[in-house]
Amino acid sequence: MSDETTPICSAKGCRTAAVWVLAWNNPKLHTPERRKTWLACDEHREHLSQFLGVRGFLKDVVTLAEWERSASDH
Repeated sequence: MSDETTPICSAKGCRTAAVWVLAWNNPKLHTPERRKTWLACDEHREHLSQFLGVRGFLKDVVTLAEWERSASDH
C-alpha cells in the first residue's frame, strides 16, 4: 500500500499504520447494530479500548486484516 492509502491509527497525533479495528457505538445515538470504527496501532490499542470501554461503547476489537476479510464477505 502507498502512504496515502495505508490506514493509520486514530490516536491523536499518531501516524503509525493501524493494526487493530475497535468497533463501537454510542447507544444514545446509534441503533444497536450500527458499528463505528477507530483504528489503532499496537501501542494505542489498549488506551483507545479503555477510553471506549469505560463509556460502555466498545463492542469488539479485531485485527484490521480480520475486519477487512469480514467486510469483503458481505
